[in-house]
Amino acid sequence: MSSALTDLFPLPIVQAPMAGGVSVPQLAAAVCEAGGLGFLAAGYKTADGMYQEIKRLRGLTGRPFGVNVFMPQPELAESGAVEVYAHQLAGEAAWYETELGDPDGGRDDGYDAKLAVLLDDPVPVVSFHFGVPDREVIARLRRAGTLTLVTATTPEEARAVEAAGADAVIAQGVEAGGHQGTHRDSSEDDGAGIGLLSLLAQVREAVDIPVVAAGGIMRGGQIAAVLAAGADAAQLGTAFLATDESGAPGPHKRALTDPLFARTRLTRAFTGRPARSLVNRFLREHGPYAPAAYPDVHHLTSPLRKAAAKAGDAQGMALWAGQGHRMARELPAGRLVEVLAAELAEARTALSDASRENESRKG
Repeated sequence: MSSALTDLFPLPIVQAPMAGGVSVPQLAAAVCEAGGLGFLAAGYKTADGMYQEIKRLRGLTGRPFGVNVFMPQPELAESGAVEVYAHQLAGEAAWYETELGDPDGGRDDGYDAKLAVLLDDPVPVVSFHFGVPDREVIARLRRAGTLTLVTATTPEEARAVEAAGADAVIAQGVEAGGHQGTHRDSSEDDGAGIGLLSLLAQVREAVDIPVVAAGGIMRGGQIAAVLAAGADAAQLGTAFLATDESGAPGPHKRALTDPLFARTRLTRAFTGRPARSLVNRFLREHGPYAPAAYPDVHHLTSPLRKAAAKAGDAQGMALWAGQGHRMARELPAGRLVEVLAAELAEARTALSDASRENESRKG
């Protein structure tokens, strides 16, 4: 990895930006202070809301951190499918005694306004999800002193990230919790995701820029594995979801290790885009009928998800989680980074010892 990026955080541990109120300043600060790279999630916030969180984070740590931004989404070819889905969700609205949201709640997530803030008052790192920014945007951020990372889920997407001039690519395997960061959303590609180790090998051969591995990583040994496979750092989301500082609701944190929620599945039920969630009632009942319509479905179901969280009903919430969710540990975030670092060091020592033993046998 380029020294410009590695110099920012001594440990190869990146805390994934989890939108929806999870990646709060306290979480990012704790990770940064422990030697990792903490992230704020600007998704679903206003530009001012993002700025206020940046200010709070700066008050908690003087270490480098990152901010994640969602790319604007194209207009839908048809909205009829969203209307049909809204009719199907009428019973949910009645059950939770709330109204469905307005599916026309905006498609750009305040992208231009957020970029204006980040260029006016630069942060060390900015990452992008759901697509690749224009070369000029990345160039302007670089001139402002900001390093850029962009998520990719295929080697072709990784090449597009490199071509745009980004400093690094986040290779997101299908194991990852929450939204897949695909650049183009098509229902034809549902179920075609690539596992992290396979993706990492392909991306490493496709691009020359640094690679951050993401997807299902919960232990230091796994970090060692992706580093050995060519990654320059590992990004963990679900591992930090259960920490003390995480802003996730209690029912969401508890569900990660609750035997009642034994599996995860990629679904469009909550937002209209493929996202990995624990399998609950809402996902089972509505997932098969949810259209490929992001962020329209996100806006539509937002009041339902908030009402379910307020009622403490995990069966109606979007329980984002990666495939390693049962390995979640309820620890302070800083302590989790320390444990991961110790596990990483132990795994590296074991690999080194095994390598020396093999060499001695050859000799």
